[in-house]
Amino acid sequence: MNSEVRKSVTVLTSSTIAFVICFMIWMVFAVLGLPIKQQLHLNETEFGLLTAMPVLSGSLIRVPLGIWADRFGGRIVFFLLMLVCVPAVWLLEYAHTYSQFLWIALWLGLVGGSFSVGTPYVAKWFRKERQGLAMGIFGAGNAGAALNKFLAPVLITAYGWQAVPRVYAVILLVITLLFWFFSYPEPKLANAKQPSLKAQLLLMKNPQVLKYSQLYSVVFGGYVGISLWMVSYYVGEYHFSLTQAALLAACFSLPGGVLRAFGGWLSDKYGAYKVTWAVMWVCWIAFFLLSYPQTQMSIRTVSGHLDMHIGLNATVFTILLFVVGVALAIGKASVFKFISDEFPEDMGTVSGVVGLAGGLGGFLLPIMFGVLVDWTGVRSSSFMLMFGTVCISLIWMHFSLKNQKHQ
Repeated sequence: MNSEVRKSVTVLTSSTIAFVICFMIWMVFAVLGLPIKQQLHLNETEFGLLTAMPVLSGSLIRVPLGIWADRFGGRIVFFLLMLVCVPAVWLLEYAHTYSQFLWIALWLGLVGGSFSVGTPYVAKWFRKERQGLAMGIFGAGNAGAALNKFLAPVLITAYGWQAVPRVYAVILLVITLLFWFFSYPEPKLANAKQPSLKAQLLLMKNPQVLKYSQLYSVVFGGYVGISLWMVSYYVGEYHFSLTQAALLAACFSLPGGVLRAFGGWLSDKYGAYKVTWAVMWVCWIAFFLLSYPQTQMSIRTVSGHLDMHIGLNATVFTILLFVVGVALAIGKASVFKFISDEFPEDMGTVSGVVGLAGGLGGFLLPIMFGVLVDWTGVRSSSFMLMFGTVCISLIWMHFSLKNQKHQ
C-alpha cells in the first residue's frame, strides 16, 4: 500500500469514527430527552422543541463551516469544531430549567455541522469514480444515532441521566485528539486556488443547489426527525420501557446510518437520479402504511355488531420502519453523489448549503410531530406529515430532474 493510499484510508477511517461520535451527541436528546421530559413535565410540543434544538444550531452552522473547510482545510475546522463542543456536553449535567437545557442544546448542537466539513475533506482524498463510496462510508457515521440508543439507556438505567453528559464529553474529547493525530491536511490544498467569498455565497442561489437542498431535506431531515421521535413514539404507542423502545428505534437508526456506504456504491454504479427516484417511491409506500392510525370499528351485521381493530402491531411497524431506514440511507448518499459530480471544486460550500436544508428539515419535523400529536391526539399523524412531504418531492423531482443525465 503506497503512502497516498494509506493516508486516504487513514483519513476516511478517523473521519468516519469522529463523525459517528459527533452524530451520537447530536442525537442525544432522542433518549436523554425522555427523563428530562418527565422531570420538567413537558408536553409533546415542548419535548419536540428540546430534541430539535441541537439540530437547529448544527444546521445553521453548516454553511459557514463548509465555506471555512474550502478556504482553510477540513482537518483543522473539524478538529476545532469538536473541541469547542466538549464543554457544552459536560455542562448539560448542570442544567435545571427548560431554558437552560435549550441554550446548552444549541451549543452542543454545533457538533452536527461536522458533516459539511468531513464530506469535502474525505472526498478530496479519492478519485471521482470512488467519491460516492467514500462519502457514503463517511456518511455512515449517521449510525451514531443508533449508538446513542444503545449506550444512553444503559447509562440512564445504571447511573441516572446525569451520567450521559459526563461519559459523552469524555468520549468526544478522546476522539477529537485521536482524529488530530490520525489525519492529514488535504492533498493539493497549498497549491489550490482559493475561491472568493462572493463566489461561494453565490452558490446558494444556484438552481441545482436549491434542487438538491429540497431532496436532502426529505431524506436527511426525515432521518433526523424520525430518529429523534421514535423512542418517544414506541413508549407512548406501544408502552415499551425506555430500554426496549430505544433498541427497537435503533432498527431505524442503524440501517439508516451504516447503509449509506451501500447507497454511495449504488449511486456510483447506476447514477444518482435512478437511485434517488427509487428511494422516493419506497418511502411513499412505507409512509402510507405507517400513517394509518390504530382504529377500532363496530360494524352492524344481520346477526349483531362485529367489532374490528385495524392497526399496525409493533412487529409490522418496526419492519416498515426498517425499510424506511434503508431507503433514507441510500437516498442520503445518492443526493450527495449529485453534488460531487457537479460541484467538485466547491463541495464544502455546496454540502454546507444542502446540509443546512436537510438539518432544518430535521429541526422542524420533531416540533411539527409534537404539535400534530397535541392537536389531533393521533401519534401516526407524524407519518401522515412525512407521506405528504414525499408526495410533494416526487412531483417536484419528476418535473425538475427528469432530464438529468446522471445515469
